[in-house]
Amino acid sequence: MVEFWPVPDVLTYLAGSWRVERSVRDLASGEEGEFSGTTVFGPLDDGGLLHHESGTFVWREVPRPAERTLRFLPGSSPGTADVRFADGRFFHDLDLTSGRYIADHPCSADLYRGEFTVRDADHWRTVWRVRGPAKDLVLGTDYAREG
Repeated sequence: MVEFWPVPDVLTYLAGSWRVERSVRDLASGEEGEFSGTTVFGPLDDGGLLHHESGTFVWREVPRPAERTLRFLPGSSPGTADVRFADGRFFHDLDLTSGRYIADHPCSADLYRGEFTVRDADHWRTVWRVRGPAKDLVLGTDYAREG
């Protein structure tokens, strides 16, 4: 049985730089890809964190630079986060006080379901399962604290 590491304050835990390794599987086609890079959670003026991910995404054996930005804002209860896209739209909430959390995000007719698990002070993981008429994907990401 996997044990999870409780996180009393998700924003404090995430702050800093993380090494990222992601696998992407298209279950409909059987194709697989991968992303390698870094995610930095830096301070925002409002007390939240700016999440900036950058690295290389390889799909169909073609490497491409890739990046994304999210905003992790203080959540509705202590120690939680309200995760937003760079443009401010709501993505999902996040509560790691038990060390594990499930979040849903509807995107058009597809549903993204993310499972967040914390292994210890320096390692956590997300697995997003995407189902719907446009997508049938599994994205697994491992994070390891740098420095």
